[in-house]
Amino acid sequence: MLKAGQIRYHTFGEPEQVLRWERMTLAPPAAGEMLVRMKARPINPSDLIPIRGSYAHRIALPAVPGYEGVGIVEEVGPDVPKELVGRRVLPLRGEGTWQEVVRTSAALAVPVPDELGDATAAQLYINPLTAWLVCTEVLALKPGDIVLVNAAGSSLGRVIAQLAKLRGFRLIAVIRNRVHTKELLRLGAAHIVHTAEADLYPSVMELTKGRGATAAIDAIGGPEGTKLARCLQPGGTYLSIGLLSRVPVDWAAIARETQVRATLFHLRHWLARTTAPVWQDTFRRLISAVADSRLQLPPAAAAYPLAEFREAVRAAERPGRSGKILLTD
Repeated sequence: MLKAGQIRYHTFGEPEQVLRWERMTLAPPAAGEMLVRMKARPINPSDLIPIRGSYAHRIALPAVPGYEGVGIVEEVGPDVPKELVGRRVLPLRGEGTWQEVVRTSAALAVPVPDELGDATAAQLYINPLTAWLVCTEVLALKPGDIVLVNAAGSSLGRVIAQLAKLRGFRLIAVIRNRVHTKELLRLGAAHIVHTAEADLYPSVMELTKGRGATAAIDAIGGPEGTKLARCLQPGGTYLSIGLLSRVPVDWAAIARETQVRATLFHLRHWLARTTAPVWQDTFRRLISAVADSRLQLPPAAAAYPLAEFREAVRAAERPGRSGKILLTD
């Protein structure tokens, strides 16, 4: 039996207080499974929010955090090709990745090409896949569309800026300060609105000659998300993809005060209706764009051994950080 360390929480609360390092005994992989020894895992807000209990109704405790990461196949089940042992993969949609060895479905494990380093491969899932799906499928953005994105300095916002250049839509990036201005313009944003210096609505109306934006992608929620929806033209689409503020958007106000189509996008809903072949094909297209530098993911800001998870979490939540914090092997 293989023994491996993992980070678990048995109750909800602040990550530094409730996370524990534990050693577990792993059973061999069953049919259709593989065991993957992890090499790198980024810390995302979406990893920490469940620990604090925001989604307590759908999390069974104890739980292992972590939605993404990259590792090497160490052992495969009886019906899985042996030649996969030693290959790098993304072991996604199964167990939490904040552990030394992850059990995953062989059909869903995403192969990683040699040209992608671990730090890049580890970040391919949550933000790049969400941005890719939102822009290419959910909103199906095209040249001539005008798109608002808040929290645009985030990893997700940077991918959307690059997709604006690739797909030809016009991006108005909404940020709170000037730190990310030059980078967002370089990546593909057409305009920047600094909400610490200018009111959002008149700025957007000026940039769109009074028409308003075609679509809005809201990662913040709360009052900021509601303001974003008010900047849309009649018939435009407001898409909520996150709650960085931890406060729901005012759906009633949007319905009452605007003429927009307001909806949600959760990656888990797309996953629930997506077959393994479609999943793999979507990742092939995304990885191809990253491998040939049409999309660029930021370098990691710092890396910490998995056992130093508390220090890593503190670094991940430090204001002004640029780049992901990685938990490594």
